Amino acid sequence: MNLGAGQGVAVREFQTASGPVDYALFVGRRLCGVVEAKAEGATLSGFSDQAARYIHDMPGHLIREESQVRFEYVASGTEILFRDHADPDASSRRVFAFHRPETLGLWLREAKTIRARLQHMPELVKDGLRDCQIDAVTSLEDSLATNQPRALVQMATGAGKTFAAATLSYRLLAHAGFKRILFLADRANLVRQARDEYLAYRPPGTGRSFSEIYNVQKLGSAGLDNNAQVVVSTIQRVYAALTGSELAEEDEEASAFEAVGREQERLVSYNPAMPIESFDLVITDECHRSIYGTWRQVLEYFDGFVVGLTATPSLHTLGFFGRNLVAQYPYERSVADGVNVDFEIFRIRTEIGERGSVVEAGYDLPVRDKRTRAERYETLTEDFAYTARQLDRTVVVPNQIRTVLETFRDSLFSELFPDRKDVPKTLIFAKDDHHAEEIVALVREVFSKGDDFAKKITYKIDRADPEQLIRAFRNDYNPRIAVTVDMIATGTDVKPIEVLIFLRDVRSELYFEQMKGRGARTINPEKLRQVTPDARAKTRFVLIDAVGVSESLKTIAEPLERRRSVSFDKLIDEIAAGRRDDDSFATLAARLSSLNRRVSERDHAAIVAATGGLSLTDLAGRMLDAIDPDTLAHLTKEATDQERQDLRYVANDRAAMLFDDPKLRNLLKEAKAAADIRIDTVSVDSIVSSGWDEQRASDAVARFRQFLEEKSDALIALKILYHRPYAQKRLSYEAVNELRDALRRPPWLLEPVDIWRAYKRLDADAVRGNAAGTLADIVMLVRYALGETQSLEPLSSLVAGRFNLWLGREAKAGRSYSEEQRAWLSAIRDHLAVNIEIRPEDVMEAPEFAARGGLIRARALFGAGLPSLLYELTEVLVA
Repeated sequence: MNLGAGQGVAVREFQTASGPVDYALFVGRRLCGVVEAKAEGATLSGFSDQAARYIHDMPGHLIREESQVRFEYVASGTEILFRDHADPDASSRRVFAFHRPETLGLWLREAKTIRARLQHMPELVKDGLRDCQIDAVTSLEDSLATNQPRALVQMATGAGKTFAAATLSYRLLAHAGFKRILFLADRANLVRQARDEYLAYRPPGTGRSFSEIYNVQKLGSAGLDNNAQVVVSTIQRVYAALTGSELAEEDEEASAFEAVGREQERLVSYNPAMPIESFDLVITDECHRSIYGTWRQVLEYFDGFVVGLTATPSLHTLGFFGRNLVAQYPYERSVADGVNVDFEIFRIRTEIGERGSVVEAGYDLPVRDKRTRAERYETLTEDFAYTARQLDRTVVVPNQIRTVLETFRDSLFSELFPDRKDVPKTLIFAKDDHHAEEIVALVREVFSKGDDFAKKITYKIDRADPEQLIRAFRNDYNPRIAVTVDMIATGTDVKPIEVLIFLRDVRSELYFEQMKGRGARTINPEKLRQVTPDARAKTRFVLIDAVGVSESLKTIAEPLERRRSVSFDKLIDEIAAGRRDDDSFATLAARLSSLNRRVSERDHAAIVAATGGLSLTDLAGRMLDAIDPDTLAHLTKEATDQERQDLRYVANDRAAMLFDDPKLRNLLKEAKAAADIRIDTVSVDSIVSSGWDEQRASDAVARFRQFLEEKSDALIALKILYHRPYAQKRLSYEAVNELRDALRRPPWLLEPVDIWRAYKRLDADAVRGNAAGTLADIVMLVRYALGETQSLEPLSSLVAGRFNLWLGREAKAGRSYSEEQRAWLSAIRDHLAVNIEIRPEDVMEAPEFAARGGLIRARALFGAGLPSLLYELTEVLVA
């Protein structure tokens, strides 16, 4: 035994009072822990008590201080459990590898462990935080204090997830002794946004920015900066650092969710340059996209807490985080709180968009090669029919896209934004890069504008920087319209967007919610006017649905195609060369299934002949069977663990052998490439219908009426408006405010302006004018819902007429008013039109009265009759 052989020494078969332990651990010559080694495949949790007994029975002459021997490892060839007995309620946790001796030595020198310090965090300073951020930070700290390894926070898009993460990070670094925190996103532009937010964050009470207190590193090819306390990175960059693989910066621009999947059962091996204890906390943004395949195992590499942030949690996400959903702030609540804006759906249906079309034989149609975009002409020898599902995939119909865009243009200033002249910032979602090219050209044509007016913002932009285009779209007047496939679909913050146009369907519920989030962000009216000069305020965004995206069935299942950015040709060659990971098999199955729906009959017959009778559907099925747990479990019911593994390899090889034949691979590649896009320049499209989605409006009105019925005896304002005999007679600020707050709370989550807008959609003839955003709106809405008024209009428009009638009655009664008195009476009228009540303190404090001399001047003008005058005007104008 040589305790000086290194910083850390493991002594085998070390004797204790209760028998020999497999390994005793020494750090800096001090005994500090044990390792119990078990056979591969053994369940380890049952041996923790045995290891704890060895720790307790260590020779006393080697122990210099209490709790010196505290580190417990129970390990097999494939699994390691670790427990630090100095932790409160110490429990074992699974770790990827053993900790470094230097780390154990550091922990020995610290008075308390991280988990002990987490139980004594100072109270959160709430200045500058929204309620939802306060809830998220405090709930996360509570979860960490109870040693929950993973925690999930659901916060609506725009609610400030990154700001909450920066707040949590500061507190853990400053008060809990965390050494380093990793913030992960799945795209480079989201990493840059997160880095900028960390750099700008100013911890309360410090008077300094976060970057003046702690070092923030954006992880790059140089690797981990040991002096950094916060590291922001794409998950694919961390993967590259762990595996020592190369990663070009442009490869970080695409979402990791759609990027290359990696092979191997254990995707990363231990890397001493980035040991498992590198991070005490891993925060993964948009975590619903980072828990699949390769990226999930990156999260599982580090021995740190994992916090997930998402606006759209799925069952898979909840499962990964052990259903430890510590804070929820849904989109509906964020709208009620004014954090986000609501949306309206404007549905456009065209004849071709709904039913497809037929081009008769004899016409010459352009055919575009998808790879080179070169066009040639083909004469149709038979009728060419296509369905709506084929639009912009196998056939492009410029007239159909043009018809949608013309309807948008013609409705823009008549129905969508009737008080505007500038085209609102608009984001159009295209199906693919080819589709985006078509749309951009047609937008410029339909609006008769130049190149600056509309831009394509995708990863495939020749001689252009997508990030620069995003900044221009966010901050400059032009471009007014951006077309994207997925680069701005998730996460990217462009607050001035007021219109989303879907020219592609989306089957994923999670992805759809993320895409809608691009329009939901609130923005200060002044900042909005910097890019859209004639905008007053952003009160909602318009979702223009030209494909039925708001009506189609959505799924939250794990995606079958998990390596979206890998080309079909490369994928099939990789599998032929020996790639056997589940993600690749699942992705190829998805691609084969998709190809089956588009391949020509001739190519289909050739494939069946080349495979000895197997269709594309059969090939896809075999790939899935090779990785399906239920199928494999049935085949290996009585097998040992090793036999199961061997049989799985056999199943994978048997499925992959189908692609050994280079002739079949080439045939499949050619069939995929041959799926040229035909361009229908013949069919003329026409509008079937366009208009607002009435279902959302009906739902809002129904919820409002249900609210009134259920709360009619519970709220003072409703008692008054329902004319309950036991209620006080007049409405007050407090009563109407109470009513508004009740509308905004779950489960109702109703905003008066949205209810007004819904009535306008349903009862257009009866609704005059728009909501003013005041307390008076609520009173008018209730009266209209109760049938007390035949029309819905702002109180201000009624008050003017009632005021003039009152002045006429006063004149007939011989009461005249001076010019100054009339100015005061008009100010009182205007105050009541907004606030439904006026009190003496209002006359003293409200700016419109204080500027006229306040209560003193009012008493001088109206004498002792002022209180009765205020009461009378309230009765006449508001009642």
